[in-house]
Amino acid sequence: MQNIYLGIILAPLMGALIAGLFGRKIGRSGAHWITIIGVATAFLLSLIVLRHHVLSGAAPYNGSIYTWMIVEGIRLEVGFLVDNLTAIMMATVTFVSLMVHIYTIGYMHDDDGYQRFFSYIALFTFAMLMLVMSNNFLQLFFGWEAVGLVSYLLIGFWYKRESAIFANMKAFLVNRVGDFGFLLGIAAVLMAFNSLDYADVFAAAPLMASMTVQIIPGADWSLMTVTCILLFIGAMGKSAQVPLHVWLPDSMEGPTPISALIHAATMVTAGIFMVARMSPLFELSPTALSVVLVIGSITALFMGFLGIVQNDIKRVIAYSTLSQLGYMTVALGVSAYSAAIFHLMTHAFFKALLFLGAGSVIIAMHHEQDIRKMGGLWKYMPITWVTFLLGTLALIGTPGFAGFYSKDSIIEAVHASQIPGAGFAYFAVMLGVFVTSLYSFRLYFLVFHGKERMDHHTQEHLHETPAVVTVPLILLAIPSVVIGAMTIEPLLFGEVFKGVIMVTPEHNVLEHLAEHFHGAMNFALHGLTGLPFILVLAGFGSAWYLYMARPDVPERIRQLAAPVYDILDNKYYFDQFYQRFFARGSCETGTVLWKYVDAGLIDGLLVNGTARWVGWVAAVTRHLQSGYLYHYAFAMIIGLLILLTWFVTR
Repeated sequence: MQNIYLGIILAPLMGALIAGLFGRKIGRSGAHWITIIGVATAFLLSLIVLRHHVLSGAAPYNGSIYTWMIVEGIRLEVGFLVDNLTAIMMATVTFVSLMVHIYTIGYMHDDDGYQRFFSYIALFTFAMLMLVMSNNFLQLFFGWEAVGLVSYLLIGFWYKRESAIFANMKAFLVNRVGDFGFLLGIAAVLMAFNSLDYADVFAAAPLMASMTVQIIPGADWSLMTVTCILLFIGAMGKSAQVPLHVWLPDSMEGPTPISALIHAATMVTAGIFMVARMSPLFELSPTALSVVLVIGSITALFMGFLGIVQNDIKRVIAYSTLSQLGYMTVALGVSAYSAAIFHLMTHAFFKALLFLGAGSVIIAMHHEQDIRKMGGLWKYMPITWVTFLLGTLALIGTPGFAGFYSKDSIIEAVHASQIPGAGFAYFAVMLGVFVTSLYSFRLYFLVFHGKERMDHHTQEHLHETPAVVTVPLILLAIPSVVIGAMTIEPLLFGEVFKGVIMVTPEHNVLEHLAEHFHGAMNFALHGLTGLPFILVLAGFGSAWYLYMARPDVPERIRQLAAPVYDILDNKYYFDQFYQRFFARGSCETGTVLWKYVDAGLIDGLLVNGTARWVGWVAAVTRHLQSGYLYHYAFAMIIGLLILLTWFVTR
C-alpha cells in the first residue's frame, strides 16, 4: 500500500510541475489534461485506500518515508498516517478537486493565465494531501503552510487587479497571526514530549495531563490547555473563525473555481481536521474545549447574519461557509469530532456545488456578480437552477438531504453536552438554522426567480453554460442529496473512527445520540417534526415574503433598522478596527521607529555621526600636512623637546 500512498501524493505534484514549468510547450489543453490525469489518479487511488481501510477494516498504516535529519534524538521525517479519518479526507479532497479541475476548463477558457491556474490548483491538491496524510507535526506544518501559500497565489491570481492583491495580502497576514499560534503550539508539544511524532505524543498525553507551566512567573497554567489553545489559534486562522475570519470573504476576489476548492471544501477545513486529529490532546483540557465551543458558536451565528445583507453572489456563499465552519467547530467543542468530520464531508459537496453553480451564473451573466441585477434565470439555465436548488436544500438542512443529517447531528450533540458554554452554543446553532434558510433562499429567489433585472444585452444572450461546467454540477449534486443518509450510521454510530478519534466517557455526547438513533429514514422522519425544520420553513417563508411577495418591504426594514443594517453592512467593523489599530498602527509605529531610531539614532548618531566625526578630525589634522619641509622639522623639534622635558621631570 505504501506505493499507492506515494502515488496519491506524487500524481498531482507531477501534474502541477509539468503544467507550471512547461505550460507554454504543452499548451492549454496539455496543461489541463496533465493536471486532470494527475488528480484523477489520486482520486482513484484514494478510493482504493477508502475501500482498504474503511470498508475492509484494514489496520492503520503509520510509517516513515524519508528521514530529513535527527537532532538530539528528535527525528524530523516525512511519513504517512493513513487510517479511516485520513481515507475519508483523501477521498473528499481528491473528488472535489477533480470536479473543480474539469469545471475550470469552461470557467477559465479565455483567461491568459490558463496553464498557471491549473498548475496552482494541482499544487494545492498535493499540499492538502500532504497535510491530511502526515504522521508528524513537522509534515503537518509543511502542508499547513503550503496550502496557505497556494491560497495566496490563487486569491491574487488576477494580480493586475488592486482588489485581488489587497485580498491575498490580507489573507496572508491574517493567517500569519494564526500560524504563529500554531507554531507555538507545536513548539509546546516538542518541549513537553520531546517528539513530533503523533503516535509518541498521543501515547504520552495522559501522563502529561496534570503538568503545568509558568508563562507568567508565579502563575501555573495547564500545559495541555495552553498547547491546545495555541494549536486552535492556528485552526482559527485556517478555518476562518472569529476574530481571524476577515480574510475569507475578501478571498472571493480570486476565480470562482478556487472558491469551491479552497474556501469551501478543503483548505478552510484543515483546521477542523487538525483539531479532530488532535482529539487525544483536546480531550484532556475541558477549558480548551469550551474555548473552541464558544468561538465556533459566535462564528456560526454572527457570520450568518452578515450573509443576509450581502449582494455579491459569491460573498453570500462565503459567509455561509464561515457559518458552517462555525457549526463544525461547535461540534469539536462538544467532543462530537465524528459529527464535525461528517459535516465537513457533506459540506464539501454541497458548498462546492453552490460555488460552482454561482460560477455558472457569473459566466452566463457576463461576469456580473450583483444579485440585484439578476432574476428569472431558471428559464435560461435549467440545469444550474435545479442543481443550485439541491445544494441550497442540503445547506439549510432539509430532512433527507446530506446537510440535514450532519447539521442536525451537531445540534443534537450540543443539546446533550454539559461542557461550559453549551447553552449559548445551542441557542446559536438553533437560531443559525433560521438565518441560514433566510439568506440561502434570499439568494435563490433573487437569482433564479422574480423579475428579470439584468440589462437588455445580457438578457438576449442568456443561456445554459457548456457541459464542461454543468456536468461537475450534476456530479456534485448527487452526493449533496444522498451521502448523508448513506454514511450517518457508520460515521457517527459505527466503529469507523474507533481508535482514531478519542473521546472520554464524560464527553461522549454521540453515545447518548446513538441510543435514540433508529436508522437514516427514521432520523429524517423525526426531523420533520423537530424545531430545526420549523425554523427552516420559517426562513423559507420569510425569504419568499420579503423578496417575492413584497419586495418593497426589505428597503423599509433597512430604513427602520438603519443602525443595525450599518453594523451588518460594515461587518461588525472588524476591518476598520484591524486597519486602524493594527495595519495603520503598525505603519505609524514603524514611522516613529524609522524617524527616531533608524534615521535618528542608528543612521544619524552611529553611522552618519561616526562618518561626520571622522570627517571633522580629518579636516583638522589635514592642516598639519602642509608639504613644507621646515614645518615638519619644526614639528620634530617640538616633539623632541616635549619628550626630553617628560624624561627630565619624571
